[in-house]
Amino acid sequence: MNRIVRTIVAAGVAVLVLGAGLTLGGCAGTTIAMKEKLGYAKREQLVDQVQDARDEQEEAREQFATTLEEFKALTGYDGGDLEKTYNRLKRELERSEDAAGDVSGRIRGIERVADALFDEWEDELGQYESASLRRASEDQLEDTRGRYGQLINAMKDAESRMGPVLSAFNDQVLFLKHNLNARAIASLDRTVLELEGEVDRLIEEMNASIAEANAFIESMNAG
Repeated sequence: MNRIVRTIVAAGVAVLVLGAGLTLGGCAGTTIAMKEKLGYAKREQLVDQVQDARDEQEEAREQFATTLEEFKALTGYDGGDLEKTYNRLKRELERSEDAAGDVSGRIRGIERVADALFDEWEDELGQYESASLRRASEDQLEDTRGRYGQLINAMKDAESRMGPVLSAFNDQVLFLKHNLNARAIASLDRTVLELEGEVDRLIEEMNASIAEANAFIESMNAG
């Protein structure tokens, strides 16, 4: 489904949800069902959720790298407005936190749609009269579940690495907040290599997750 149609469908669903006065607890499942009634199948919703999560991960990967570069730049401080340099670093940390939150939100969205799709698929197996077609559908379900399992595990592995990196970034920013002087800046030399190692491992995990997302999208579109 192209982006324009998706936007129209999303707008239509939003109006229906508001009009129905739905509670937040049942909103996610109802939104999935309403999108389907508007011609946006669960399988297609899942593919689009994976695409969006992949895009968010790519943006987060770049943001974490940018934040690391700000730390590196600070270690090379040779004069100038130190307060301004610190504020720029703090701003990049906040952007990294926002990016991590966006990725986590997208992963939760994938899980909700996948659960709805697989539950429906399971229920429909009992509706077959043909044993051979039922077995074929069951085999396809298990294959899709297997590929989905690889995808979601890769995404969660990458997600789990973001927290420690953000904590390490935040510790340094908090320390610098009250120690904006040459000695504190010099102390960064001892920690920036550790930060770089953490970010490199995070980027490796994100690259693996992005590759899994691309493979999953390709397999779903091919099927």
